[in-house]
Amino acid sequence: MNESKNLEFKESVSNNFLKTVSAFANYGAGKILFGIRDDGSICGISDTVQTCLDIENKINDNIDPVPEYSLSINKKTSVITLTVYEGTHKPYFYKSKAYRRNDTATIPADRLELTRLILEGQNLTFEEIPSKNQDLSFHLLEERLKTILHLNTVDKDTLKTLELYRDDTGFNNAAGMLADVNLFCGIDIVRFGDNINIIQTHNTFEHQSILQQYDEAFELYRQYYQYEQINGSHRETVSQIPEKAYREGIANALVHRTWDLNAHINVAMFNDRIEITSPGGLPRGLSEEEYLRGGVSILRNRIIANIFYRLQMIEKFGTGIRRIIESYKDSAIKPTFLFTENTIQITLPVMKTKNSLSGDESIIYELLKGRIVSISEITEGSGFGRTKTKSILSKLILEGYIYTIGNGRGTKYSAE
Repeated sequence: MNESKNLEFKESVSNNFLKTVSAFANYGAGKILFGIRDDGSICGISDTVQTCLDIENKINDNIDPVPEYSLSINKKTSVITLTVYEGTHKPYFYKSKAYRRNDTATIPADRLELTRLILEGQNLTFEEIPSKNQDLSFHLLEERLKTILHLNTVDKDTLKTLELYRDDTGFNNAAGMLADVNLFCGIDIVRFGDNINIIQTHNTFEHQSILQQYDEAFELYRQYYQYEQINGSHRETVSQIPEKAYREGIANALVHRTWDLNAHINVAMFNDRIEITSPGGLPRGLSEEEYLRGGVSILRNRIIANIFYRLQMIEKFGTGIRRIIESYKDSAIKPTFLFTENTIQITLPVMKTKNSLSGDESIIYELLKGRIVSISEITEGSGFGRTKTKSILSKLILEGYIYTIGNGRGTKYSAE
């Protein structure tokens, strides 16, 4: 057993554990085990009953407000388990500071994190708080509402229904994001050449309606990744990257990003792919698996998501990523997703089919499809020498057709 983000060991009781109590109450339930050394070995507590009373008194006297917690004693090992539950009256302070967990360490929350905790404690999100600018116009939003929802007029009552305006507080930040002119960052799009040192075009769309940003981003996609092809008497639009995937990627970034960060959504356009990076990692409570599988939607910006849904810019909540994946079902190369604490990156590759591969490449690709195989098995199955096999594998990995599992001598290969 090792320490983790939600588990901490303490050999004895000192006030230092109160920082972790604050962190668990603010950011998610966790356990503190007293009577265990840092290396995981058990030393036990000599007087467990008195120590439990000491722990209770320290929490009740030093954490404000007092969080919900429980204590239990393992009579065999004399280990005390303190379970701290995530609270609803955030932030929880210890000595006037709120804390959070960073892997196995406990550190003070910064100003931005503290602001978010305060909003959570008030059951509010950033998009719901009043906009700093109350002199807003909504010509583009009005046009879309009239066209798509067939509204005759768009007035204050309409904006109230859409949760963009309240009589007592005025326009909120969600309204600001949708206003024709605003104070928010937007989308930064760079078109690269053969490498990142060659910048062909650079466009920044900011301080304008996110509806306009969406349109501008799509126009650049259409310029670089779609072309017309004539087949007989018919003219067809060919998309190198699925249009549905790109639209979903941009909409997902606008709807789910953290808007309280002064940062742009970054779109990097390459000859062989598009990378969409949005500020803000996964919402708390949503795992990577749930994000990719779809069907579960924890909305960071509920008001914006609802308007995008009404305007038919997104479909059912929680299915966008699945639609991106499904749009590549006929492609040998698939989209990829990278998660960090503060960002989500979606990479949309130019579609390729098996027919794009050479004969030798196709042989190895077919050997790997739907299987997990070692290099020895690939060499035997293909009939190629080990050097040639390694060369082909390297090329297929680089181009995104296959991926590795494990490392070193235990490395195996697979293709979807």
